[in-house]
Amino acid sequence: GNVFADLGLANPDELLVKAELAHKISEIITQQSMNQAEAAELLEIDQSKLYGLTKGKLSEFSTVCMFRFLNALGRDVE
Repeated sequence: GNVFADLGLANPDELLVKAELAHKISEIITQQSMNQAEAAELLEIDQSKLYGLTKGKLSEFSTVCMFRFLNALGRDVE
């Protein structure tokens, strides 16, 4: 299921995709042993925005932006 749909939120499919992408971004940063400052510099965003992303504040980021982050982290995303 989709927890966002269960909660009755608008655009639940998009929210689920964003949550999965944010989780993957956080996972890669952890696997690469980067601190938040290093990761924020690589992703070209403020450290506070990266912190928000890793804590689920997804409204500030589009899926396209998250795909760009994955590319910057060395993942090939189409």
